[in-house]
Amino acid sequence: MGAGLKTKEVGAIVVAAGSGTRMGGARPKQYLDLGGRPVLSRTLEAFEKSILVQAVVVVIPPGDVAYCWQEAIRPYGLSKVRQVVEGGKRRQDSVRSGLKALGSEYPIVVVHDGARPLVSPDLIDASVEAMRDARAVITAVPSRDTLKEVDHSGFVKSTLERERIWMVQTPQVFRFEDLMAAHQRAVEKGFTEAPDDSVLVERLGIEVKVIQGSSLNIKITTPEDLDLAGAILSIKQGDGAL
Repeated sequence: MGAGLKTKEVGAIVVAAGSGTRMGGARPKQYLDLGGRPVLSRTLEAFEKSILVQAVVVVIPPGDVAYCWQEAIRPYGLSKVRQVVEGGKRRQDSVRSGLKALGSEYPIVVVHDGARPLVSPDLIDASVEAMRDARAVITAVPSRDTLKEVDHSGFVKSTLERERIWMVQTPQVFRFEDLMAAHQRAVEKGFTEAPDDSVLVERLGIEVKVIQGSSLNIKITTPEDLDLAGAILSIKQGDGAL
């Protein structure tokens, strides 16, 4: 991308279109309470405080557009949110919807999971800054545990080299044109099971740079995750970090 990064070039897609069935509640996890406000609004607050991100598109489940504006955006003054759009059955369908809504006005795109509400504005901006020396950037943390490859019968096939294994997070940052091309190719090839967007970009032959993420940048999937996020949030607020 070069050294000429301008803040007006950076848009973000926050993906919150999952049903959150593993939470077991009546409401999708993005609307559950975290420290007195919805999980999704916590995530969007980090982008609101980001120096480099200028616009945000939120992708939510079908039928939730009005509810999302009412419950998670307007009450918290999240002025960077430009649009709320409906997602699809799969994560990559939802990101593609977000890309179409964001448009090429923003050549640099940050993609982030709405269920990672403890992401810091500094990490968001660091991932964008890393695009000065790369064409695609993802955040990740090194594995702390020994990892085993296990077969379908539950037997160990091999032990992986922990030093080379990183646990991928979001935010992830791409050129708009690259990410759109990657999604279009996936549609053409019938590839529908990408766990994240970097997989799609890698399939175009683009090198992806990894930068250090944060162990606090957890993804809320289960009730226990929500409890942990609440505890982390309380500590960070007590330290004045939020």
